[in-house]
Amino acid sequence: MDARQFLGLEPTADPMRWRLPVTGAVSTPGRFLYGGCALAAGLVCLEEASGRPTVWATAQYLSYAPTGSEVEWEVVLPATGKRTTQGRAIARVGDTEIITVTAALGSSDFEFSGTWLEMPDVPAPEECPRQEIPDFFADTVLTRVEHRVAKGRMFSNLDGTPGEPHSSFWSRLPGQLETSVATLAVIGDYVSGAVSQPVGQRTLSRSLDNTLRVARLVPTEWVLCDIHIHALAHGFGHGEAYLFAEDGTLLGTASQSISVRLWTDDMVFRPPPVPGTGAGR
Repeated sequence: MDARQFLGLEPTADPMRWRLPVTGAVSTPGRFLYGGCALAAGLVCLEEASGRPTVWATAQYLSYAPTGSEVEWEVVLPATGKRTTQGRAIARVGDTEIITVTAALGSSDFEFSGTWLEMPDVPAPEECPRQEIPDFFADTVLTRVEHRVAKGRMFSNLDGTPGEPHSSFWSRLPGQLETSVATLAVIGDYVSGAVSQPVGQRTLSRSLDNTLRVARLVPTEWVLCDIHIHALAHGFGHGEAYLFAEDGTLLGTASQSISVRLWTDDMVFRPPPVPGTGAGR
């Protein structure tokens, strides 16, 4: 499945305009458009319009697109050079601007290449437990992502004891989404949830932004999301994720600033469903 199918993104007669119905499949448990899906949709629009791959992108989240609404995307390409296109994808619900995605897109034949960040030594995906999920995650994008904890605590083990700011998990979207910049956008948005690890309590974290830097895309079934929370002060957190293929290739990095508060509602955890089926193992 390509990104357009995964997101439900629909083209229009104008190549600079797209539509995105906000279904449960791209929504958060709070019943609004998931930020990673929003960034992914904006990048699909920008890559299609420019004909170039993403190098860097950031999404600024201005408001919410509720489940059941329809987002209209408008692409603007104010600068197109020999190697790089600079563009924006603006998302609106009605007259309200919801999200702005700004990106640089392009490539060149520069011969030298390399990465200087090594994947951490963690157990293989099949050796890692699947993260628990609460009941109200049903019919959201989070049930489409398989999440296996490689470093850090399960949700039910967050007992108020402060923990480490570094956590990792393996993720895949089996049979659903090919490895693409959209994959990185969806998985990279998990940075916000990792604030729970150092706090030691479940947090309700909402992204202010989501910045994605793309290194090299290679085929991989699993993506390792290695998250480092850098700081938390005055109710706002900052963190970064390094995204690796199974063979150790650095796919890209994702960083966020996050509004954080404690999640006080009682949660009942279930065995996580098999992605795409809604059924537990």
